[in-house]
Amino acid sequence: MPVLTRLIPSPVSVDINAGALDDLAGLLADQRISASGKLAVAISGGSGAALRDRLSPVLPGADWFELADGTIDGAIQLADAMKSGHYDAVVGLGGGKIIDAAKYAAARIGLPMVAVATNLSHDGICSPVSILDNDAGRGSYGVPTPIALVIDLDVIRDAPVRFVRSGIGDAVSNISAIADWELSHRETGEPIDGLAAAMARTAGESVLRHPGGCGDDDFLTVLSEGLVLSGIAMSIAGHTRPSSGACHEISHAFDLLYPKRSALHGEQVGLGAAFAMHLRGAHEESALMVDVLRRHGLPVLPTEIGFSEDEFVKAVEYAPQTRPGRYTILEHLDLSSDAIRDAFADYAKAVSQTIGG
Repeated sequence: MPVLTRLIPSPVSVDINAGALDDLAGLLADQRISASGKLAVAISGGSGAALRDRLSPVLPGADWFELADGTIDGAIQLADAMKSGHYDAVVGLGGGKIIDAAKYAAARIGLPMVAVATNLSHDGICSPVSILDNDAGRGSYGVPTPIALVIDLDVIRDAPVRFVRSGIGDAVSNISAIADWELSHRETGEPIDGLAAAMARTAGESVLRHPGGCGDDDFLTVLSEGLVLSGIAMSIAGHTRPSSGACHEISHAFDLLYPKRSALHGEQVGLGAAFAMHLRGAHEESALMVDVLRRHGLPVLPTEIGFSEDEFVKAVEYAPQTRPGRYTILEHLDLSSDAIRDAFADYAKAVSQTIGG
């Protein structure tokens, strides 16, 4: 009887620990990613530039490229600058914008990409997607999964805590995204990849139910692993469905309607997830999500990220247009503006009771 298996696209190495950055050169050589040390390293003017002096002595064969911005044009310019260097691999050293741009640039010039995350703001550190600004607002571009991932907890602890909190919101939103995927399966027959769903759900639940905080290495390890699992889940599924539902539609609506005012991705999707869970009648789960988001200092009401009730209602009403063809609780309920307003009033009341309790 044949043994049936499938190959799972995932990094060949994931190194999450304090001091991991010091082992970067050894990891690249041991995994045969770059035995010669000929690397193209993409950095920002912030955290990446600050680490350049530290890493230059251990990566003597590397050339360093500073990314101008997190746009598609910036990523293309990065690829053009790297393409004539005959490198073994591209290293993205920094936050989400740098890693997304480096993933895109590496794909464009046909090189493997190593992600070295300096914060945990979202699950893009290990996903097969690059989120880059374009003339229409913001776009998602399919790319290969990073061949290796390095997360130095010492570096993460030094990053602004808001970025860690953002990663919490992104991980927790998986729970709402999976509920939307299951809803679509029941209502439209959309197939579910059970392994991808299990990984994404596990990632969200592990962060949601962990008692630690942003300064706790044990919690930071679980959050890092959760974001990695989310990225791999998307690679397995071949799309973003395991980690993107109504929560992300609402966030994309914020980005498109209020491009100069939008908050961090994880802040928006965490809020969107808590509201989406309330919409589907999962009030206990929504209350737990609100409690956990609040405990970690994340917003649970739109006013906490600078949006009025009217602006939130407009964003929720517009949200389904951001992902045509995707079926979530928003498409299922197809609420009018007045119905969204009533639902938000009920949610806000529940939030006040949760916080008050």
